[in-house]
Amino acid sequence: MAEKVAKLGVTREKDFMYYVKDGAVWKVQRKQPGVPKGKSEKVADGNFQMDTDFIYFVDKEVVVKADNGAERQSISCGDGGYVLSGGSRTVKGRSANVEMKESFPDTAASWTLAVTNRGDKKAGDATVRLTAVCIKK
Repeated sequence: MAEKVAKLGVTREKDFMYYVKDGAVWKVQRKQPGVPKGKSEKVADGNFQMDTDFIYFVDKEVVVKADNGAERQSISCGDGGYVLSGGSRTVKGRSANVEMKESFPDTAASWTLAVTNRGDKKAGDATVRLTAVCIKK
């Protein structure tokens, strides 16, 4: 059974990857062709220790607009982490028609997911939780 060790209320910005390192949440700009690698920045202290005897879930909730709205995000396990798998779950707007378009490891430490809401405006927007399953080395 999973146990949530911290809820930090981090608001994600577009084109940034977020990861956990040394009990804190960090962000770094996503790699873009022809652009130098960005510098990591600490965005929140979690005040917890990561234990290599456990599997970690890193998740993010996104709102997927009705009528073919789409979201694509990468979720990072952070420095020293390895991604095992990833997935999604609709947590609000269950009458929406959410379709998984992509789900794959894009590096050894991050998972990319893309979802589309095929429901019409009457069905409404959907909130989808995107999750990566991680281990520490």
